[in-house]
Amino acid sequence: MDSAKPNIAQIEDGTASLSTDEAFLVSLGYKQEFKRCFSKVELFGVSFSIIGLVPSIASACVYAIPNGGPSAMVWGWATCVPFLACIGLAMGELGSAMPTSGGLYYWTFTFSSPRWRCLLSWIVGYANTIGLIAGLASVDYGLAIQVMAAASIGTDMAFTPTTAQTFGVYAALLITHSIICSIGTRFLARMQNVYVLLNILLILAIVVALPTATPKEFRNSANYALGNFTNLSGWTDGFAFILSFLTPLWTIGAFDSSLHISEEATNSQTAVPFAMIWSAVLAGFLGWGVNVALAFNMGTDLEGIVSNEIGQPLATIFFNSFGKTGTLVLWSFLVIVQFMMGSSTLLASSRQTFAFARDGGLPLSRFIYRMNSYTQTPVNGVWVAAFFALMLGLLAFAGESALSAIFTVAVIGLYVSYSIPIVARFVFKNSFKPGPFHLGRYSLPIATVAVSWMTFMSVVFLFPLEPSATANEMNYSVVVFMGVLFFSLTYYFFPVYGGIHWFKGPAGVLRQEELAEKAQNFESESIEDSAKVDEVVTGVKELERD
Repeated sequence: MDSAKPNIAQIEDGTASLSTDEAFLVSLGYKQEFKRCFSKVELFGVSFSIIGLVPSIASACVYAIPNGGPSAMVWGWATCVPFLACIGLAMGELGSAMPTSGGLYYWTFTFSSPRWRCLLSWIVGYANTIGLIAGLASVDYGLAIQVMAAASIGTDMAFTPTTAQTFGVYAALLITHSIICSIGTRFLARMQNVYVLLNILLILAIVVALPTATPKEFRNSANYALGNFTNLSGWTDGFAFILSFLTPLWTIGAFDSSLHISEEATNSQTAVPFAMIWSAVLAGFLGWGVNVALAFNMGTDLEGIVSNEIGQPLATIFFNSFGKTGTLVLWSFLVIVQFMMGSSTLLASSRQTFAFARDGGLPLSRFIYRMNSYTQTPVNGVWVAAFFALMLGLLAFAGESALSAIFTVAVIGLYVSYSIPIVARFVFKNSFKPGPFHLGRYSLPIATVAVSWMTFMSVVFLFPLEPSATANEMNYSVVVFMGVLFFSLTYYFFPVYGGIHWFKGPAGVLRQEELAEKAQNFESESIEDSAKVDEVVTGVKELERD
């Protein structure tokens, strides 16, 4: 038997009953609690369905059309894709090395110095949690708006929804998604194949059908579609163009979604980076095609598109091209796809909530960290994530600017939680061990580009949509995000009861370090010392039982 330092996954007697994925998870310090039902393709399906290209563009195009029109839609998207690919590559490399449901704060703790690792892990845990919950809120509230747009079209604009009615639909959607995500893992995994198929069909329908159906008066020349820049925002043209980036950045986000499902996936060390990278790359190319199709077939009345009584810019474009019946048919498929997008988003956010509670980072962690014995899913985590998404949705009653904060907080929260572990890997002294997917000498350059881009855009998204904004038109992202950050830091530093007194980091890392220390005790001795082998094996078995 090899006399080198033993890895927990290599201690034969202790892991003989475990699969490779389960043994690797044990080596990271956690027992296997989920059923591993997601294949590589189905894990990709989670990431791709959360991106939900057409529904996401529908929800977020309101940020591109007034900030440059067709040029912002086409070239703004193209500008962002290489930077988004860098984020996916940097995240995929870390995901391949340590695929756990708590991923980001786990990485941060592992890479950071002993002095800072607890605090930084805590901050990343909260930023990631609020980013994912804000993402859920933005997806489902966008879906509620789309449902109401369909109602307006169906009644020939006789119906104009109130904020309260839209919020009621939003609440119903959250409840429905919570029920779906409380079901067993196998069902959720198989549904991802359906989600991917419907997404692709919807993209093809728009790229092919829109140019065919659009009347001549709404067709645009190449000069207009690819070269016209119409700025309705009041900002300078350059800054308006940058603000239009929110559409692709919100659409192609949640890179960590597959990571949070990693404990439910087979071959997670290769499946996680595959899902992260290829979902972003494919969405980048397909999304650009969708935007080109829209730019050529949206007409030139941009103000009319944004302010139309339908209440949804993309629905207005479809109505001009397909008429009432055709729009309702196509829009119904868009609503279905975004509904699926919402369920996948809640799936990922509930796993992060569960993981952070597993490590004691959230209030009421013991309640949240409960696995349903029948479905083997974290039902409490699902409903807690949905509840806080519901609370975020109350911002709708403060006006459109406050509502837009949900979209920007989703991006900012996730970018903060992505950047810190990526930086920690290179800034602090640590023993990073790459997984099967590794960037080699390109790791640092790609990470530098990714973090620089995320930092820059996080600052940009704190600005209001208009330069002369009133109190009701201000960007409330900083209020929401900093409010959550203030709460988390207050909770951490609170006298006597704060996290600083009891949060020692992810329990998995602490268990891993404890068992590694036991392994080191006989590193220089014969591995045939059965007493010491039994000691480590017992530790592994205890971990499996915990």
